[in-house]
Amino acid sequence: MPPRTLEADPEMLAISALSFLAEEPERLSRFLDLTGLSPITLRRAAAEPRFLASVLDYLVADESLLLAFAANAQVAPETVVATAERHRR
Repeated sequence: MPPRTLEADPEMLAISALSFLAEEPERLSRFLDLTGLSPITLRRAAAEPRFLASVLDYLVADESLLLAFAANAQVAPETVVATAERHRR
């Protein structure tokens, strides 16, 4: 099935991205280290719309991670990038 290129719901895409990061301890650990969050503060932060946008920004900043997430979510990488850009505004 080809990747979806339709406009993505930013919140749902970010939640999927956060779930993707959490699937592998190494990915989640790196994210937590770079953001300064802990598992406890991550739960609180995830309720904030701006935080969800930052999760997409994090993926966009790492091409290999972006491509892995896009393949996993069956969404075009360009859709993730465009959604991150729209959500930043």
